[in-house]
Parts: sequence; C-alpha cells; structure tokens
Amino acid sequence: MEKHPHVIRLCALICVTFSSLLHLVEAQDQKGFFSLACGLSPNEPPYNDPKTGLTYSADDDFVQTGKTGKIQKEFEPFIREPYWKLRYFPDGIRNCYTFNVTQDTNYLVRALFVYGNYDSLNSYPSFDLYLGPNLWETIDMTGWTNGTYQEIIHKTTSQSLQVCLVKTGTSNPMISSLELRPLNNNTYNTESGSLRYLFRNYFSTASQTVRYPNDVNDRLWFPFFDEKEWTGLTTDLKVDTSNYYNPPQVVMASASTPISAFAPWNFTWSLSPSTTQFYIYMHFAEIKTLQANETREFNVLVNGITTNERFSPTKLAIQTIYFSKPQECEEGICLVELLRTSNSTLPPLMNAFEIYTVIEFPQLETNQDDVLAIKSIQNTYGLSKISWQGDPCVPKEFLWNGLNCNNSETSVPPIVTSLNLSSSQLTGTIAPAIQNLIHLHELDLSNNNLTGEVPEFLAEIKSLLVINLSGNNLNGAVPQALLQKKGLKLIIHDGNPDLTCEGKPCVNKTDGSKKKNVVVPVVVSAVVVVVVVLGIALAFFFVFKRKKTSNSQGPSSYNTQASDPIPTGSSESIMTKNRRFTYQEVVTMTNNFERVLGKGGFGMVYHGIVNGTEQVAVKMLSHSSSQGYKEFKAEVELLLRVHHKNLVGLVGYCDEGENLALIYEYMANRDLKEHMSGKRGESILNWETRLKIVVESAQGLEYLHNGCKPPMVHRDVKTTNILLNEHFQAKLADFGLSRSFPIEGETHVSTVVAGTPGYLDPEYYRTNWLNEKSDVYSFGIVLLEIITNQPVINQSREKSHIAEWVGLMLTKGDIKTIVDPKLYGDYDSGSVWRAVELAMSCLNPSSARRPTMSQVVIELNECLAYEHSRGGTSQNMNPQNSVEVSMNFDIGSTPDAR
Repeated sequence: MEKHPHVIRLCALICVTFSSLLHLVEAQDQKGFFSLACGLSPNEPPYNDPKTGLTYSADDDFVQTGKTGKIQKEFEPFIREPYWKLRYFPDGIRNCYTFNVTQDTNYLVRALFVYGNYDSLNSYPSFDLYLGPNLWETIDMTGWTNGTYQEIIHKTTSQSLQVCLVKTGTSNPMISSLELRPLNNNTYNTESGSLRYLFRNYFSTASQTVRYPNDVNDRLWFPFFDEKEWTGLTTDLKVDTSNYYNPPQVVMASASTPISAFAPWNFTWSLSPSTTQFYIYMHFAEIKTLQANETREFNVLVNGITTNERFSPTKLAIQTIYFSKPQECEEGICLVELLRTSNSTLPPLMNAFEIYTVIEFPQLETNQDDVLAIKSIQNTYGLSKISWQGDPCVPKEFLWNGLNCNNSETSVPPIVTSLNLSSSQLTGTIAPAIQNLIHLHELDLSNNNLTGEVPEFLAEIKSLLVINLSGNNLNGAVPQALLQKKGLKLIIHDGNPDLTCEGKPCVNKTDGSKKKNVVVPVVVSAVVVVVVVLGIALAFFFVFKRKKTSNSQGPSSYNTQASDPIPTGSSESIMTKNRRFTYQEVVTMTNNFERVLGKGGFGMVYHGIVNGTEQVAVKMLSHSSSQGYKEFKAEVELLLRVHHKNLVGLVGYCDEGENLALIYEYMANRDLKEHMSGKRGESILNWETRLKIVVESAQGLEYLHNGCKPPMVHRDVKTTNILLNEHFQAKLADFGLSRSFPIEGETHVSTVVAGTPGYLDPEYYRTNWLNEKSDVYSFGIVLLEIITNQPVINQSREKSHIAEWVGLMLTKGDIKTIVDPKLYGDYDSGSVWRAVELAMSCLNPSSARRPTMSQVVIELNECLAYEHSRGGTSQNMNPQNSVEVSMNFDIGSTPDAR
C-alpha cells in the first residue's frame, strides 16, 4: 500500500547481529575515535578521563599554528579537567585542524570551547567555525561562563576532514577540545546536507548526562522531564537496544507517560528561521510488564500528521521511528504527539529522541588529486606559509597564497590553475608532484635555489601556458618536448647558467652586463606561424573539396534526407568505415530477413552477412515502433562520433524512405540478461566472468561520461543492453535515448523522462533533470542483478524492487540470501561485499552522493583483484566481512529498516 509522503518508517531489529556486536567492542576500544585536548603539551602524557574512560591526546599533530593557554584557577572547579587547557590563534585569519578519516563515512564531530579568562582580558571571543570549506557556526562565547559546544553529524567526502577557526573581529579564536566519532553508516542518512545537533533527550527524572562508555558512539544524552504533565517509568531489566542506532541501556530503561491516563504525550519546540528543516529519531521500548488485560497502543503524530497508527512498543526491545526525508514546521512551531487509541488501556510512552536540523554545505572541496599534489609539494619544500591551511581553493577569501583556482562551477570541485612559489627559498630539484596538477595554466618557480635538470614531465601538463624557471641554478638540456610545446611561454633567463637549449647555451654568458632571454619564445612563435599558414591552406582545400563533392554522386557524411544519392559499394573494410546502405543491400545481407536475433523497442534485429564473410546485426525500425526516426537519428549521430572497445560499433545504416536500419558489429553471445538467466542452456556465468563483464560495461559508460565532448548520458543502462561477443567481451548497446550534456557549463539537462522501469533514477523521474549520475543509478541496479541473479521487479518477493529487497536482506544481516545460489559459494567474499557496497552507493537517492563512473571502474577493478587473489579456491561467506561494509539502504522508495 502506498503510504503518505510524510510517513515515518518503523524498524525493530530483534536480535543482535555479529557485526553490531563487533561494532560495540570496537567502539569501547575507542577505535576510530579522535579525542584532542587542545593545548595539551606533547611532552605530557595523554589525559585519561576517569569519568568516561576516554583518552585525550595532545593536538600538535593535527594543527600547524596557534599558542597554548590555560583557564584561570577560579574556573577549574566548574570545568572538567580535559578542558582546562586550550589553544588560541593570534596569527593569521584561518587556522585549521586536519584529520585523516575514512571517506564516505558518517562522523559525529564535537568542538568544545571554554574561555575561562585565559588571557586575563575578561573579554569573551567571537569567531567563525568552519567544517572544510563551509561555514558551520558562528561562535559567540559571551555569557557562556562554563563554556559551550557545537556538534554535527557529517558524511566525509574525502580522506581528510578539516575543522577551521576563522578570525572575524579583534578577538582571537580559541578551542578547548575536538572530538570525532565514526558512526554506523546505516544511521543518520540525509537526502542532502549534514545534521546539526538540536536535542538528544531521554525522558527520566534522573539528573545524569549519559555518554561514553554507556553510549558506544559517545553521544551526549541529557535527561528531560515535565513534572507537571508526566509520570516516570523505570526498569531494572535489560532492554535490547541493538538496532543500528544503539542508544545506551540506561537511556532506554526509563520512559515518560502522561499523568492523566487519557491525555496525550506532547513535546513542542521552535525553529528559526521557520523554513529550517529537521530530522527526528524516536526510540521506544515497553519497559513495564503488562498484565493480560493491559494494552498500550497509540498513534504517532508529527506536526498534526499521523505517521504511525496503532503503534505498540515491543517489550524490552528498542524500536526506532524516524523520517527518511527532511521535515518543516508551519511558522517554525513543531509538535510531537502520542495519542492513545480506543483499544488501549494504558497511556502512550516515550523513552528518548534525537532531533537534528539540516545544514547544507554547498561548497565542494578542492579536487582531491590537486590537494594531494599541493600537500606533497608543501612537504617536499618544507613550506610553512600560514595561509596554507584548510582547503587550498575555497572559500575564495581564504585562497592559499600563491595559488589561483577555478571554482566557477558549483557542481564541480575547484581545481588549481596557477602555482606561484617565486622567491620562496626553495631548494632541491623541481618537485615531481607538480606533474599531478593536470589543470595548471601557470607555474612560477623563479628566484629560488632549485638545482638539477628541467624535468620532461612539465611538457606533459597539457594545460600549461606559462613556465617561469628563471633565477635558479638548474642545469642540463631543456627537454625538446618542452621547447617545441605549442603555445607555451617558457622563461628561463636571469640565472640557470648551465642550462642548454638544443645544444646551445640558453643564456649568453659572454655578456657580463646583461643576460639575455632565451630564443624559445621565438621558436614557438615560428611554429605557431607555420601552423596558422598550414591551417589556412587546409581550410581552402576542404572548402574547395566540399564544393566539388556537392556536385558529385554520393554524400561524404550522414544526411537525413531520404532523397540523398546512395553511395556505391566499397571494397574497404566496413569495420573501419561507417557506410550508408540501400534497402536492397539490407535485404541481401539479411537473406530477406531470414534469421531473427531478437526484438526491442526499436524493432526486430536480424542476422546479416556483409562482404561475404563479416557478420553483422541489422536492427530494422518497425513502423509501429514506440521510438522512431528521432531515436534512429540520435543513435546514428552518436555512434558516428564515438569509438570505444566497450561500445558496440556501428557498421552502417540505411535511411531510405520508410526503411530505416542500423547495422552493428555482430555480438555472438547476445545479451547479459540471457546468460544470467541460463536461457541459452549454458552454464551460469561464474563470479569472475560477471565482474569482468561489469568492469567492461562500466568502462564504456565512463567513456560516454568523460571521453565524449560534450559528455553523453546513455539513459537506458540495463542487462539487455550489455552485449557479449564471442570472447565474452562486454559492450554497451542501444543509444537511441542517449543525450548530450552539459551545454555551456550546465550540470544537467531538463528533459522528458525516458528509460526502463526498475532501472530509472528516482531523482531524474521526480525532477526531469538529467545528468550522468542517472546512468550511475541504472548501473547500480545492473550490479545488483549480477550479484543476486534476481529479476529487477518481482511481485512475489517480500519487497518487489530488487534494491528494496537487497536493502531489507542486508538490514537483517542475511548476505547468503542475496548472492546468487548458483555460484555455490565459489567467490571471494570480500569481492562480493565490495560489489554490494558499491551497488548500494550507486543507488543513493541523492545523485550528488553517488560515485562517478570513474570511481565505479576503480572499485570494480579492486573487486576483480580480490577475486584474482584467491587463486581459484572457493571461500565461504564470513560474517566478519559485514563489519567493513558502509551502505546506505535508503533508496527513496524503500522502507527505512533500522
């Protein structure tokens, strides 16, 4: 049954899975935790907090700048000892902590600030707090005598995370503690943005704030109780808290209910601004032993909308109700109500809940390859520029000194386009990491003390327009490739006396008064003149040739007019030249359409022979086709300009009146779906072959997205459009729905939705906005098909859509029901798990959070490497492997089982 769009999904995991048990052990060992006591001297031992058992270490390995301070003695009795010391930042505008983290992982990040009059100025500071390149919060400590903290749940987008303090006035930014806690990736997932902490309460008359070790994730739970309206319940019995959210036992062992048995349970809060979006997670457990004649049943309403009817908490076991989509409150006034039903003899109860507001972080981090290259250059030369902290390119006002970047496209990570390290006291050779700045336009290393040869890799940076190496002590021959690079301005005068250019000194050493420029710019200019002259001559040649061709028999390129002359037969190989065939030639090559290979939306596909020996597949447009001439033309135009080993090649076409045909290279082993089903009467494909096929298919898609100019979106990726040749090499086919994108810098095109049900991207379906991530979603479905060998849609399953079903099985920890049983366990379990994880990431409801096809290709090759590494021996599934998997099962239409 279709549910209301505001419905909150319900989940109860009754048993503790092996993975959650192991997660508990790891968390208690503080694995993955960062606990920094800012300002603690590296010479001091780490601080072990006797109350929590947490170990706080010095912060000097995580930050390059700042000075240490300590709160005044009079404040110490009111502040816990880990926060007595602090780090403050009198120099520079932006100062940053950097953490090495696991990419695409949810982290709880908590920053704590205690002023304590450390500077004896008795003036509370105010400054901005950034997470990466985005503003997290403005910290104004006025009135916070005992300190304040900020907490956020954020999914990392790279392998580093930066927390930055930015000076906004005259006061110095300061910080007392920084804490990072990795979370289970099946929890706290959002459609977009991160989650800023608003409330985390358990409903009890106790006064204890609960955190680690009671909470394995070190979340802070604060008690709250309305004595006028509520009465409390507690239990000494153990409550099973083992769902993915895993709140502490002590939190779930208490609850509140209305004093009046027939009164509702209410909780109200306000949001500012009123359009603020939020997520709520409500945790329930029945902690009273009910008598045979007692029933507790109630409706759950949020902002007046019933989200769960006739809900009864499970006895001594957690159930979590939460929203899968962000919510808003009318005029910013929010209300949760629990209303007793007519069947209930007991009032409703609530144990605990968490509320977070959504904070959007629109600014993407700088291209990670560029970041790694810049940091490698920084390490090579020991650069200690105070501005070289945080993200190199963004925000613009904090751009690293000596860099220029291109961040004009909001949907594309910024890239480094200029590096100026002139007069930076550099020594040694030219850093090899420079070659990894592949978008670089200008490079200035002048006026340093660089030695060694000019590396040839500089010529391989295709975008470079200016290189300034003057004023160094470089030697040897300047590489010929660099001297001949078109459009490059190479400056190597004033210094470098031992450099030679084409066997001659680059600098006139005989002139003691003034050194001369090299002749390289002149050589380049001469080359440019020759190219321009040659280009003009070629242009005249082609214009003249085109005029002659227009009067000849037969077009030289594709033309959609049916009245165009027909080219005569050619003895040249058809596999290297696209041809236009007559309809009679099509009839002949198919032997009057004798052998049918298959049928699609376009029409029938027939076997054919060209030139007596070469097999082809001939797709004829049916007069009743649901596609038609537009798709025919689109496919021809695309295949005439794209060429890749993993795309089916176009041999030719027929466009004669109503007779339209596409002639492809012949794929002897038909499509992937047939082989997965076993309909051909052959053995089922083994795991290694399946991986090889999806790797090759992914390479074809990756070429469409990145190798074509403009990029192409396939729009109909599915197993029937993945064809296999006689060597089982996979090639993508059927490009009738393909579209070019972007146009003039756009990140998507708005288009009528097209594709195949089950494979269709829900975001594209909802918005009509098409981008390359729509193909990624469809490919994720294909990947699930090869793993499970299940149909995409199966109404007899517990969940009809394959993604919903896989998500449900995984929340139960049931991997064996997912993998195709016909593989008989003959696969590397790590390889399968990585493939499952990849497939689920491709199905993220937010296209921005899906991987690119380039990332998909890399991951699949690693899956294949896992499979190769086992040396052909079978390995059974091991439940331990589930610990490493970080999946998001919320794919929009699926139940949010937790």
